[in-house]
Amino acid sequence: MAKVVRVNMTEKKVTFEPVPEQYGALGGRALTSRVIYDEVPANCDPLGPYNKIVIAPGILAGTAAPSSGRISVGGKSPLTGGIKEANAGTPVAQKLGRMQIKMIVVEGQASDGLYLLKLNKDGAELLSADELKGKMTREINKTLFSQFGEKTGIMTIGVTGDFRMSMAGICFNDTEGRASRYAGRGGLGAVLGSKGLKAMVVDDEGAPGVELSDKDLFKQGQKKMVDALRSHDVTKPGGALNTYGTAVLVNILNEAGGLPTRNFSSGHFDGANKTGGEAIAEAVQKRNGGMTGHGCHPGCIIRCSNVYPNEDGSEMTSCVEYESTWALGANLDIDNLDQIAKLVDICNEIGVDTIEAGVTLGVAMDVGVIPFGDGEGAIKLMEEVGKGTPLGRILGNGAWFTGKAYGSTRIPTVKRQGMPAYEPRAVKGIGVTYITSTMGADHTAGYTIAPEILAVGGKVDPLSPEGKVDLSRAFQATTAFIDTSGYCLFIAFAILDIPSGMEGMVESVNGVLGTTWKTDDVIKLGMETLKLEWEFNKNAGFSKEDDRPPEFMRYEKLPPHNTVFDISDDDLDKIWAEFQ
Repeated sequence: MAKVVRVNMTEKKVTFEPVPEQYGALGGRALTSRVIYDEVPANCDPLGPYNKIVIAPGILAGTAAPSSGRISVGGKSPLTGGIKEANAGTPVAQKLGRMQIKMIVVEGQASDGLYLLKLNKDGAELLSADELKGKMTREINKTLFSQFGEKTGIMTIGVTGDFRMSMAGICFNDTEGRASRYAGRGGLGAVLGSKGLKAMVVDDEGAPGVELSDKDLFKQGQKKMVDALRSHDVTKPGGALNTYGTAVLVNILNEAGGLPTRNFSSGHFDGANKTGGEAIAEAVQKRNGGMTGHGCHPGCIIRCSNVYPNEDGSEMTSCVEYESTWALGANLDIDNLDQIAKLVDICNEIGVDTIEAGVTLGVAMDVGVIPFGDGEGAIKLMEEVGKGTPLGRILGNGAWFTGKAYGSTRIPTVKRQGMPAYEPRAVKGIGVTYITSTMGADHTAGYTIAPEILAVGGKVDPLSPEGKVDLSRAFQATTAFIDTSGYCLFIAFAILDIPSGMEGMVESVNGVLGTTWKTDDVIKLGMETLKLEWEFNKNAGFSKEDDRPPEFMRYEKLPPHNTVFDISDDDLDKIWAEFQ
């Protein structure tokens, strides 16, 4: 029977509770956001005792559904000041699903050191983790696997979480045990650090597995989803994502004039072909090491991850994603892939979000801390973050904080969160998502890149402002449901073009829960989550004035199209008008 694990860090007490009836049909993002809405005062200090961290596997985690090993982490963000859900693909999600753990709620604060939460079939306990303080995440994983067994799952925070920096993420292991899969955005690693929970070890040996309400319906939905993913050009074996990973988008966005370059001062990067997915695949082949087509969790059939090699073929890091190679490459005017990969590895090791790190470094370069293109200088700055020096602490609190510290007017953030790798002035639907998302600037909140750039689900002109508010709203609602299901966001490509894929998504969820949802219910269910998140942010002091682009994007023309962000404030205000 499904259960809730409640961890009181103040009392050093772990309890198991039945799942409240109102949470029975929830998982992933819908569950984390609902519990944060219900239990966390919206006006509390994110790093104070009243905030909570909720860890919830998606509804399908632990089942045989393809590419469904996603886990959500929720809390009040120290970066944005609003509600936050960040998610990752990891075996930890599947282990918790098989253990029938609906969610873990971490509350209170320890005042006497660091702790580790150990979960297995016999129960849970808090153990001292003081010996992990100051260690890099790779060393933490090595230590914990040695102590608890290589088949366990691990969640941890890095030194930046200990420092309570606002770009600190929460790290999960990948299929081979690397400390490389991040619920990175929003600074939730700092919240976990404020509670004194350094790590979690999950041992699912002897777990009962996920209970299916309707096995036949689940299998029917599972098959439809597998068939859709294996037939769509973007997600199929040998397709774009499988062959070149997410970084295949570098050259595509560059061609579209939408690849943010030199702190969002241009949409074109001359070094794009040196830093994209094709270049990564070439390095893997030439160096006879690393790999493409890597999966972040068992059962992933898209397999868009990679392992990047050193010159001698030994492993340097995993994973050089599109967002990471952009943030630490084009955005900094760095075209040396080895330097970019080294920066990714530092971010992984110290426990920070690569997007926020790259946007922060871009702001720092823009104000003259180091020159654009200085890869070795960028590496040294990230090492400063890991050491917690005064400069490192400024940078470690993100792009907005850094920009304000240096008096910049060119800070590419919304709700104080750094913008990801799509230029809002050149791809305006994703701009609406950045600006209006409850999460702050976040491409995964409503990935309109599918129709705007890839012509998936129809073709939409990325430069036109027409219809982009409605487009973003529909994508944000659908994404909220996907984030609840446990499926990877990238199933969106297949379900947008293949109706049976959408049916498979809903049927597989119904097969687990016993619900009778239809495909027409997806947007409605997603909107329910979005409304809760919007209400939380409203109670935290947010208003429509927070749904605005950085001012410089209204007047600074972006090459090569020489466009500005021209969707009016009045139109932006219409997106959540029904919540008013």
